[in-house]
Amino acid sequence: MVRLDENEISFPDPELYDGHDGLIAFGGDLSVERIWFAYQLGIFPWYNPGEEILWWSPDPRFILIPEEIRVSKSMRKIMKRNIFTFSENQNFREVIKNCQQSHRKGQSGTWLSDELMNSFIKLHEYGLAKSVEVWQDGELVGGFYGLQIGNVFCGESMFAKVSNASKAGFIHFVENNKDQIELIDCQSHTEHLESLGAKMIPKKEFLKILHENNERR
Repeated sequence: MVRLDENEISFPDPELYDGHDGLIAFGGDLSVERIWFAYQLGIFPWYNPGEEILWWSPDPRFILIPEEIRVSKSMRKIMKRNIFTFSENQNFREVIKNCQQSHRKGQSGTWLSDELMNSFIKLHEYGLAKSVEVWQDGELVGGFYGLQIGNVFCGESMFAKVSNASKAGFIHFVENNKDQIELIDCQSHTEHLESLGAKMIPKKEFLKILHENNERR
């Protein structure tokens, strides 16, 4: 595992360096420039607030191909009933705050520190991070956010205050962006996203897609 220099924005090559469980580096900082550079390399930060910053590039990688999304009959009924309405980039701050405060199964706290949250807010202000909001009767009841890098969307976190809200938002986003998005990076496995068609692929395959995407930008 490599210690990063706070004064230099660089990372070990994730294709050549394979740390334990995908952990390839620690340290550095959470500047907008470093985070943006990391995601273009297929690396993301994930750590407990108050501890050293950890940088990951797991193998295999959990991804979703938009054309392969699976929507159950029950969810299709919910979508047709128009229980929810959707928007993009209308309330990024509230979405990320709700993601930070959302309780995760098996977790006593949050991995989303104030510093990391503020960096993503800046990335949004620069037009690099986006949010999807899910509304019900005028109230924000779900949503998610991530980074848009060309034709790849790097999903970060989602929340739901009512049943099926985040799932409906994700389905809406995928089905409305199939022409613009080649791949959605889900990072690590969750049953929630697996039920929607997300799958594991080898890291080399993911990095190849990411590299080709960066070349086209």
